Amino acid sequence: MPGLAAADASPPAAAPAPRRLSSPLPRRAPPSPSPSSASRALGKPARKSLGQGQHPEATDEAALDNPDLGPFLLKQARDAMVSGEGGGAARALEFAERAARALERRGEGAELELAMSLHVAAAIHCGLGRHADAVPVLERAVAVVTPPPAPAEGEEAPQPEEEEAVDDRKGEEWALAAFSGWMQLGDTHAMLGRMDESIACYGKGFEIQMAALGDRDPRVAETCRYLAEAHVQALQFDEAEKLCRKALEIHREHSAPASLEEASDRRLMALILDAKGDYDGALEHLVLASMTMVANGRDVEVATIDVAIGNTYLALARFDESVFSYQKALTVLKSARGDDHPSVASVFVRLADLYHRTGKLRESKSYCENALRVYAKPAPGAAPDEVAGGLMEIAAIYEALGDLDEALKLLQRALKLLEDSPGQWSTVAGIEAQMGVLYYMIGRYADSRNSFESAVSKLRASGERKSAFFGVLLNQMGLACVQLFKIDEAAQLFEEARAVLEQECGASHPDTLGVYSNLAAIYDAMGRVEDAIEILEHVLKVREEKLGTANPDVEDEKKRLAELLKEAGRSRNRKQKSLENLFGSGGAARGAKKDGSGGRRWTNFGFRS
Repeated sequence: MPGLAAADASPPAAAPAPRRLSSPLPRRAPPSPSPSSASRALGKPARKSLGQGQHPEATDEAALDNPDLGPFLLKQARDAMVSGEGGGAARALEFAERAARALERRGEGAELELAMSLHVAAAIHCGLGRHADAVPVLERAVAVVTPPPAPAEGEEAPQPEEEEAVDDRKGEEWALAAFSGWMQLGDTHAMLGRMDESIACYGKGFEIQMAALGDRDPRVAETCRYLAEAHVQALQFDEAEKLCRKALEIHREHSAPASLEEASDRRLMALILDAKGDYDGALEHLVLASMTMVANGRDVEVATIDVAIGNTYLALARFDESVFSYQKALTVLKSARGDDHPSVASVFVRLADLYHRTGKLRESKSYCENALRVYAKPAPGAAPDEVAGGLMEIAAIYEALGDLDEALKLLQRALKLLEDSPGQWSTVAGIEAQMGVLYYMIGRYADSRNSFESAVSKLRASGERKSAFFGVLLNQMGLACVQLFKIDEAAQLFEEARAVLEQECGASHPDTLGVYSNLAAIYDAMGRVEDAIEILEHVLKVREEKLGTANPDVEDEKKRLAELLKEAGRSRNRKQKSLENLFGSGGAARGAKKDGSGGRRWTNFGFRS
């Protein structure tokens, strides 16, 4: 997501955090020296003892007690970051850490400077690529300036005089520092792929900002949109839509008609509605955003919106209008950015996808080749994630065309572009998952399992263990394990996939039913015939209710169930059964000797991918 303007109290631009928000509060003269005015805060005696070109060796306890030492070291840290001289980031980090120690010893009255020194230290860690090291530093910074929670029921509340004194001391500067700290901490978690933790931090910062400014301030609208973008990245579209609507309402209230802020909100809303399948609603917001950009003379932005309009027309199967939108955008982007810009290649990819869907395979492949020529030698400054995204889309088209080897090569190129990029764990996991599918299709099952395992581990680490995509990925990995005769591992993966998909999609969703069928097959292979029969009876019952008895999938399940029933010497139980006894009360862990065989065998019916 694009960052916004930096806050006044945020670390300097030399080592920015991954995300940045505009200052949520009006600035006023702080009660204690700020880093930007540290030199003015120091008196002349301090200037004599700590000259402009000197820095103190604060290695003993007495030196740390000097009240002017912390602000001075903080200024030195900022100057070292900006100049890059004398050791650059390493020297600046040393100054910032020493400033934090000195300010911590001062205790009450130095909280803002302490938080700022910790923000600077965290920004340096991020600039050096050490995002994990920045997290505890930022957690300490927000703990210094975040107001304590309201007293719980039964606890004694502070006296009015005490509250007034606290409010005077912890005013706007404290709120600004706390807001900036929580947002910077959220940015850092996002760079590590921890979207749940990132969104939680953004939420705390958002609450602090609304408490200080009210919920209708234009700066609150900017944070709403920023937080909505984070929810989109986490595929949490309902929450994203609520926040985006709030931002749009505030901007319409405070901005001129057809403002650029409103247009940005509408573009994000269109993206959210498109993801939720509301293509007509998305098209309405895109057309309004395009009209605003035209009125403001933003031709390149209009072309970018035209691409999104073309995507929406394509989803609505309005192919002629989609081609017109793409061609219109292509003309403007070639003129404004040149033929070798990745944005031009992205339009080629969209046209290739459109022609593939309409059966014009020669035109589709031609546009793929045009895009690949651009991605082979993109314009200087092209973003690696933009090129990688285009390669992934072309790979999907080649896969659909049956050219699996070429698709695999393109995915390997995309993976190489992103594998060392911070904040791209989810995208890399998606590439590895797609590679795992291709390896499976060409019969390289060991490579397929390894790719799926790497993708699963990244999604676990990034906190995306509760998405439907994660459940489908576990199912695919289980299928690869089946081909490698790793029955126990496959059973564990199918069971975990079943739990995830039941939670995210429901027990009657086709993906969940597919995992049930795979579980039945693996239980049959493990000799747990009764468990397999119980699952298949449930699956068949649901499919009959949803699809009707004449559907091919229903016929397939009937044959599978009949085969198992014949082997077990019993007939189908038409009474609907609950799977709670099997899955909820330890049935999945019951012994493999339940059918009396005690041994393993290979199942005589197939698995569902």
